Amino acid sequence: MLPGRITRSILETLDWFASRTLPDDPRPVHQRVGTRGEESAYFYLRSLGYVIVARNFRSPRCRGEIDLIAWENDVLCFIEVKTRTTHDVKPGAAAVDRHKRREIAEVAREYLRRSSPSCQWRFDIVSVYYPHPKASKPHCELFRGASLSA
Repeated sequence: MLPGRITRSILETLDWFASRTLPDDPRPVHQRVGTRGEESAYFYLRSLGYVIVARNFRSPRCRGEIDLIAWENDVLCFIEVKTRTTHDVKPGAAAVDRHKRREIAEVAREYLRRSSPSCQWRFDIVSVYYPHPKASKPHCELFRGASLSA
């Protein structure tokens, strides 16, 4: 657990330094918040014992992307990350609509074709909440075994 904390501290320091020396990120705010949430989810899942094997997995044969793919013990997990800056709008887990679930299922099938199709797998959702935009410590919620059926 200690190496993960050290790595996270180093990354936060580098992010702080980059924010003061590099030009502003030209992406829209919601994309920057989403990227930040995915990074927080990555460290959160690692602290729970997940072994991350892929980030932002895409397939040339399918639309869509899987934010994180990880092993939890002997179960392969396809993980969607939803980041929110407030609890006032639809919860992150509820934002994974039918269309998004269908895209994730297609990409997951493609990933399983390439790796071990006989392994156990499931779909998880991580909701990441930042109480205010500059908050460094997010609140993360993990929903194991979410349904991919539409």
